[in-house]
Amino acid sequence: MQDATRFAFKEWAVVCEALHRGRQSLILRKGGIHEGREGFRVDHREFWLFPTAFHQQPDVLAEDARTLLSELGSQAASPGLIAIRNYVQVEEVIEVRDEALLGALTGLHIWSDSTISDRFHYRAPMLFALLVRTYRLPTAIQIPESPHFAGCRSWVDLPGEIATSGLAPVLTDDEHHRQLETIRRRLTSSTTS
Repeated sequence: MQDATRFAFKEWAVVCEALHRGRQSLILRKGGIHEGREGFRVDHREFWLFPTAFHQQPDVLAEDARTLLSELGSQAASPGLIAIRNYVQVEEVIEVRDEALLGALTGLHIWSDSTISDRFHYRAPMLFALLVRTYRLPTAIQIPESPHFAGCRSWVDLPGEIATSGLAPVLTDDEHHRQLETIRRRLTSSTTS
């Protein structure tokens, strides 16, 4: 693990919450409008989660995940501030190019099946599946909002590096390995059946 980094990954606050709670160890990404012709790339294998509420709607979530969205209202950062509280290490990146594989991932993420299908088909059919390990800070770090963070893009540079000391894994080693093996097994068994 790096000692510190200034790189952050923009993701819906509700997905950040699911990662924070260990509800998922998977990030599904297509890319933002500002990603350019090449689309999304995993520019950093370790980063802070940068929660955003832009476009966040309950109907794009799986039924059992919608309560997470309503619970976030009471946990929101103060106006004008972004709460940074989770650090992520990417352990594996899988390009999902077969739509049939998406159903195998149901229950391993909080998106609805129709949302994942829509994202898969946006521009060119594919999605990135990032298998990740999530860590939490003992206390969230509040950073001021800035126009520098605006726009539909995946990566932002924070005003300065944030040290990773004091991080604790969200899941135990055994729980984490079980989740990743479940994801890998479902993707593998779906391609061989």
